[in-house]
Amino acid sequence: MKFVAASVFYRYHVQVVENHPVVPKLALTMYMKYGLKHACQETQGSSPLYIEHVIINPLKLTKPIQSHISNHHNTMINPSNLSSSDDELATVNFVSRQLFSLQHIPIIELFIALFVFIAIHSLRQKKHHGLPIWPLLGMLPSLVGGLRGNMYEWMSDILNNQNGTFRFKGPSFSSLNSVITSDPRNLEHLLKTKFPNFPKGPFFRDTVHDLLGNGIFNADDETWQRQRKTASIEFHSAKFRQLTTESLLELVHSRLLPILENSIKQSLPIDLQDILLRLTFDNVCMIAFGVHPGCLSPNLPEIPFAKAFEDATEATMLRFVTPTCIWKTMRYFNLGMEKKLKHSIIGVDEFAEDVIRTRKAELSLQCDNNMLKQRSDLLTVFMGLKDKAGQTFSDKFLRDICVNFILAGRDTSSVALSWFFWLLHHNPRLEERILEEICGIVSKREEVKKGEYQSVIFRPEEIKKMDYLHAAVSDALRLYPSVPVDHKEVVEDDIFPDGTVLKKGTKVIYVIYAMGRMEGIWGKDCREFKPERWLRDGKFMNESAYNFTAFNGGPRLCLGKDFAYYQMKFVAASVIYRYHVKVVENHPVVPKLALTMYMKHGLKVNLYRRDESEIQKYLNTN
Repeated sequence: MKFVAASVFYRYHVQVVENHPVVPKLALTMYMKYGLKHACQETQGSSPLYIEHVIINPLKLTKPIQSHISNHHNTMINPSNLSSSDDELATVNFVSRQLFSLQHIPIIELFIALFVFIAIHSLRQKKHHGLPIWPLLGMLPSLVGGLRGNMYEWMSDILNNQNGTFRFKGPSFSSLNSVITSDPRNLEHLLKTKFPNFPKGPFFRDTVHDLLGNGIFNADDETWQRQRKTASIEFHSAKFRQLTTESLLELVHSRLLPILENSIKQSLPIDLQDILLRLTFDNVCMIAFGVHPGCLSPNLPEIPFAKAFEDATEATMLRFVTPTCIWKTMRYFNLGMEKKLKHSIIGVDEFAEDVIRTRKAELSLQCDNNMLKQRSDLLTVFMGLKDKAGQTFSDKFLRDICVNFILAGRDTSSVALSWFFWLLHHNPRLEERILEEICGIVSKREEVKKGEYQSVIFRPEEIKKMDYLHAAVSDALRLYPSVPVDHKEVVEDDIFPDGTVLKKGTKVIYVIYAMGRMEGIWGKDCREFKPERWLRDGKFMNESAYNFTAFNGGPRLCLGKDFAYYQMKFVAASVIYRYHVKVVENHPVVPKLALTMYMKHGLKVNLYRRDESEIQKYLNTN
């Protein structure tokens, strides 16, 4: 500034034009709103010829300019006396460049001001829309941030702040635009009242088709109705119920408990989530396909299918938060998560095809020997059905049946039990309450009266009486539902009960995880693990399927709900009666982004055998 001022003042008188308005402009820097109109005159006595060659060293301008020029007012400056060193020339070039760059400052500041305006405008949208809306990108930057943390908590916070419903606006080139809700009124509307207007829809089917095909989870209309009707008849048959009870008893007492006992003898922690996944996988294969894969063998063998299935569900879930054009391009070029999904599905297909091939061979052999035995597993039932053309179902369709029922029977119960035991670890008082209930129910047994505590095998009627355990499992499912989000698509224009307008083709995502954290449904203690909220006079009371949607609702209500409860209660009671389950100190427990809510790092626990005196204490109180 001193150099510029000296150069100008040395040569010119600067006079502002009369009556020219001078006021500041509202900007990041204080421009003069109307500029600075002025007239310049050359300083008297100076020679233009020599003045043009004057070089003023900015490093020496430390005194007022007048002191430098007072002795030279009428004196010509000889160019031969001026320094022409390289340093001074470099200084001139530097200053020239600086003066030249001044003209670009308004443009830079314009862009800065524009960016700040856009940022402020976008952030202000958060109050009305739940998230900032950015030009071109919509809410995508916020979604990326949510994916880096706990996605389900992120969605819950937004829904709670938006009274249960908000519109997600993705980039214009994406398929992410959707209505996201956790309002029970809206769920009853789409799951029951207007069920035909809210199918899974083409977007959902296309997204999960590579993994689930045309199975019951992915199907709509007649395909879904046919599968559900067949499965419903089988699920409610006496033979099927007997099969499920016997197979679970065998797995728990012949496989699960010995493995837990072995971990105590070796004083080693185990991954309880992995053990429970193995248990439910063996169980679903036995009752749905009539095969025993041996996942829960004593040496805990590596099962390629289990890893492939988990990886496939994770990669499929990522498709829902990735623009369709991007993941389809990645699939075409076999890149990233799509490469992983393709490889995983090969492993899933190999298992399903092997099961189907083995079953067909068994049935063929039984027919040849005239020894066909009536089997009650689901795969055999579907093999005996025919399609509309009178043809037996293809192996591809049977493969889809297998994969969908594995998703339903393997992941849901085991994941729910993992979160249940984690919650019990943090609430030992509730564990004691469950143990007290169990002991009270078995206290009348003869073997218990004789002190034979470890030989107890729970009977179905005893499991049914365990109301407090039922309430505890339900509250664990409320807080950590096995399927945390689900998806529908609007067939015709509609309006939700909360006033949200839905256009044809709108994607609707309902967040079951968020529903368990809504004060409007569960009260101010909604984030607490509190089984008592399910009890009336000590008896379990069901909640509305549209407040508690862990098992879905309406025509798509989970067919295996009763069996799932029996399975979870039988396993939980068998473990709690015998062991303390303690999570390893500092073990990280966070949900994994997948179709079902796995624990990302498993559940590392140490088991401690209960002392018989502890059992005796609760038996005496009853």
